[in-house]
Amino acid sequence: MYEYTGALHIHSTYSDGTGTVEHIAGCANEAGLDFIILTDHNTILARDNGQEHWFGKIMMIAGYEVNDAHNKNHYLVFGLDELVGTYRVLHNGELGCNLTAKEYVKLIKEKGGVGFIAHPFEKRNSFPEHPPYPWTEWDTDDFDGIEIWNHMSEWVEGLNENNKVQRFIHPLKSIVRPDEQAVKKWDELNMRRRVAAVGSVDAHAHKMNLMGFYNVEVFPYKVLFKSVRTHVLLENPIEKGNEDKFQDYKKKIVAALKHGRSYITNSYYGDSKGFRFFAEYGGEKHHMGDEIKITDGKKAVFSFYTPKECLVKFIKNGKCVEEQKGLGGTWDDDEEGCYRVECWIGDRAWIFSNHIRVTR
Repeated sequence: MYEYTGALHIHSTYSDGTGTVEHIAGCANEAGLDFIILTDHNTILARDNGQEHWFGKIMMIAGYEVNDAHNKNHYLVFGLDELVGTYRVLHNGELGCNLTAKEYVKLIKEKGGVGFIAHPFEKRNSFPEHPPYPWTEWDTDDFDGIEIWNHMSEWVEGLNENNKVQRFIHPLKSIVRPDEQAVKKWDELNMRRRVAAVGSVDAHAHKMNLMGFYNVEVFPYKVLFKSVRTHVLLENPIEKGNEDKFQDYKKKIVAALKHGRSYITNSYYGDSKGFRFFAEYGGEKHHMGDEIKITDGKKAVFSFYTPKECLVKFIKNGKCVEEQKGLGGTWDDDEEGCYRVECWIGDRAWIFSNHIRVTR
């Protein structure tokens, strides 16, 4: 497997971000990323303007973020080169799709796009001008995945009068773990079908008036790119800078995200490259996102490897069934269910794998 590191859920000047595509790509290059996925609100102008290509060693992939007419049910769309539905201006000046969430999720799937529910249980209330945008339309099975970790949502939800200065000065130290309600929902969904998870930065690089200073850029792109990342595993390598194969590489990255052949990490607590979680059964190796069908009564053997020592929790059907410290370990099981691992450094989450599902 070949591993590539990306940052997802990024906004540029094409919607409500403050950075140009060129600036964002430059920051991603500095951060050592392999790819970024731009998700401006209700637009793919970056692609239409010919900016979906290599910027140095960075693949700049253009997706988008769609929302309904009430500015709820935000949905990250990858791998689709057209906008769904039509749009009208909302009361706050932003755009909203004329379709319901259930309708655009279904249509995006039918058109071959890949979609992830964004910040599904967002509760932020510290900035009236930036209200929460939770997901309310759960009566659909057409979405591919769910965003379980969103840097901006976690930062804002934990903000209060006592810690606001510290959180502005050190925006990375305040990020602790994926949203617990989102993780619980994700585990429950995987009991029925495969639902992949991603982590994101939700980067805007907003400029605010702070402590007497005007237009201070909070959460610069280069800072956020050091936090929550999603790593994908591919069967074949990517030749960096090869424009002729850009679209092929893009399809493989999007397919890996859809399949759950990926894991989420907060790189602020350490480089996670080299992490692996897989299972062996019947002489075959199964990776994250795969499904094992047990037929002969033998147990599947699950293994993990981490690049540095940490506490690893083995999660089965949403419950921690065992934990151990170290650089590697194994478990076995022959029961149906969805299995994943969490890696912790102290009380801080470091790595969350996607599931391996077992059926009979």
